[in-house]
Amino acid sequence: MLDARYSIRTHTCGALTADDIGSEVTLAGWVHKRRDHGGLIFIDVRDRTGLVQCTFDPDASGEAFVFAEKVRPEWVLELEGVVRHRPDGTENANMPTGQVEVVITSVTVLNQSVTPPFEIEAGIETDEVTRMKYRYIDVRRPEVFAALQLRDRVTQRFRKSLEHRGFMEVETPILTKSTPEGARDFIVPSRMNAGKFYALPQSPQLFKQLLMVGGIERYYQIARCFRDEDLRADRQPEFTQVDIEMSFASQEDILALMEEIMHEVMKEAGVDLPVPLPRMTWADAMDRYGCDRPDLRFGMELHQLTEIFADSSFKVFASVANSGGSIKGINARGAGDWSRGKIDALNQVALDAGAKGLAWVAFTTGGDVRSPIAKFFTDEEMAALRAELDVEPGDLVLMVADSHDTANEVLGVVRLHMADALEIERTGWASLWVVDFPMFKYDAEEDRYAANHHPFTMPFAEHVEELETKPLEALSYSYDLIMNGLEIGGGTLRIHNPDLQRRVLGILGIDSDEADEKFGFLLEALTLGAPPHGGIALGLDRLIMLLAGASSIRDVIAFPKTSSGADPLSGAPDVVSARQLKDVHLKTD
Repeated sequence: MLDARYSIRTHTCGALTADDIGSEVTLAGWVHKRRDHGGLIFIDVRDRTGLVQCTFDPDASGEAFVFAEKVRPEWVLELEGVVRHRPDGTENANMPTGQVEVVITSVTVLNQSVTPPFEIEAGIETDEVTRMKYRYIDVRRPEVFAALQLRDRVTQRFRKSLEHRGFMEVETPILTKSTPEGARDFIVPSRMNAGKFYALPQSPQLFKQLLMVGGIERYYQIARCFRDEDLRADRQPEFTQVDIEMSFASQEDILALMEEIMHEVMKEAGVDLPVPLPRMTWADAMDRYGCDRPDLRFGMELHQLTEIFADSSFKVFASVANSGGSIKGINARGAGDWSRGKIDALNQVALDAGAKGLAWVAFTTGGDVRSPIAKFFTDEEMAALRAELDVEPGDLVLMVADSHDTANEVLGVVRLHMADALEIERTGWASLWVVDFPMFKYDAEEDRYAANHHPFTMPFAEHVEELETKPLEALSYSYDLIMNGLEIGGGTLRIHNPDLQRRVLGILGIDSDEADEKFGFLLEALTLGAPPHGGIALGLDRLIMLLAGASSIRDVIAFPKTSSGADPLSGAPDVVSARQLKDVHLKTD
């Protein structure tokens, strides 16, 4: 509750109750609504705590009544008056202050307002860019303010929970060195060092590891991070992480700690998160859901069909099965009566996801089987398909035949598309840990290996010896926290041995000289008594988005940017003067 002390008011608008009847009060706030009932004028006055009805009676209000006739929405007022019970029959049970009203005796206009660009109401249908341009007006609306209030409560709960467990909050640099961490850096030219640049941090990864070398042992930070990436609903160029690192801890220690903290944080937001959370290996997540952040609120799991069609007369399936690939399928219940055109349109979804095509068999509610390929299947193959996918009338089987990874990934995309198309209800909370990620992945475009999490991840001890010879078989101590199909956080145990770190960088194509150039300060630190350590970074914006029931992180950030990275409010990014460019030794075309 907002403390009314240390201000010009004696009470806040939303705090007045029947206990205050008879009290003389001073309020301050914005005009929410004005109603002229002839002999009386009613003005709902709003501050961040809520609304209260202020009554202007010509007999009691005097000159204030004259002011009230002129007042318009969003004017800022200071009001003095006496609290009384609302007349019988006029109480408003929908307002916390609905039992009382304030009979105004004096009013001061602190500021006037032109007509706002949109109504200060919940659920308005206003262009998002307009709302962002006038974000300071948008924040007055109840759902936007509530999201920021929720964000504050959750952030403070993180701080309290971490402090209680001995973590220190330490700030790390914003202007730092550009290092390859998986995304594109924002770079900042240096005036004092001609031709050289800082980078804004994609995360505090290297610095929090250095803090572990420094003996901090338990660190956290509500950290601002920056990545120059294409944007989407859950991504912004600048975002906030709850960044955590600890020394002398195993993966089990970190996961147990985070479950305790997340239980407390979610409880602050009114969600009872059952712990311990279930776990699923990365390999199982990909095999069953085609995605390493599976949404477990609905089924439609992927099924392995390769053995069923290994000898099929449908040559596409047989060829893939006999060349080491996979045939996988899902059962989209309720789509079996879709039209041929509507089903064929799903092929583009699969093509966009990287498939060569999408096969289908529709089982209508009338008992018919429709499919361009079913004629190639034997009765035994059809029976096995029905059994494996538990097919019933009204079901639509969708299949992909490709490499194992491609089949999983494509069907993972198709699964989510079908959940949306069928309007499958997804309610409640489905949380889990996805663990045991591969250490490396192969980047075909770059023709090299890339880190699955980041280059500082600790591989399984049993895979260290064959890292160079079998890099794609190596697993790592890595873990992602998934909620409702979104990655809320991810972390790893870190490499604390300098020789192993150099080996991993070498597998990624970073030779010794480049390693020294880009990561020399970290590599040197690892030679000076680095303890075993690990941590996690939680996406605060995504978590608040989920808790607030919002569809975009823009709804829970005070001043967000558009999908093109622009700020309609300030006009950023913008050109700068020739003098400014000269100062930092740059010029534009």
